[in-house]
Amino acid sequence: MSEIVEQAAEAPRQLVRADGVSQDDWQRFEPADAAALPAAEGRWLVPLATWLAHEAALRGREVGVLVAPGDDVRDLEGHLEGLALIAVDFPSFVDGRGFSSGRLLRTALGWEGEMRAVGDVLIDTVFYLSRCGFDSFTMKPGHDGEAARGQLHAFSVSYQPQYPLGAAA
Repeated sequence: MSEIVEQAAEAPRQLVRADGVSQDDWQRFEPADAAALPAAEGRWLVPLATWLAHEAALRGREVGVLVAPGDDVRDLEGHLEGLALIAVDFPSFVDGRGFSSGRLLRTALGWEGEMRAVGDVLIDTVFYLSRCGFDSFTMKPGHDGEAARGQLHAFSVSYQPQYPLGAAA
């Protein structure tokens, strides 16, 4: 049987969507070992490896996958059913690998659910993230969620096509 590990919640961040700004109530789960699972209650973002290893046990719960910069999102092929959302981590604003992960999730894997940018998400990047298919954003502390929401329509013309947005759009 898998060990259940309680996690302390990090400080709430502003969650930005096209329809408004709220507090993000999802928690990151950081397993102590490969057999650990999050508590049954709550909304959890689990690492990609945790989802792949424990998909059957986590299915039916409010669980999302947290994609790290080094993860290959193509590993989710055939494993998308049952996910409440996919969150792509941007640990630093200079690390742009998450843009590619988002695009691949929408185009190559056909993900139609909510796709969230988390981590070091700055107001300046919201428009560009949305062009790659992200439809929700947890803002870096100290950034104004309403100002970030305004960035969704910052430009009327773009060079690249827009990718289909998920359920949160």
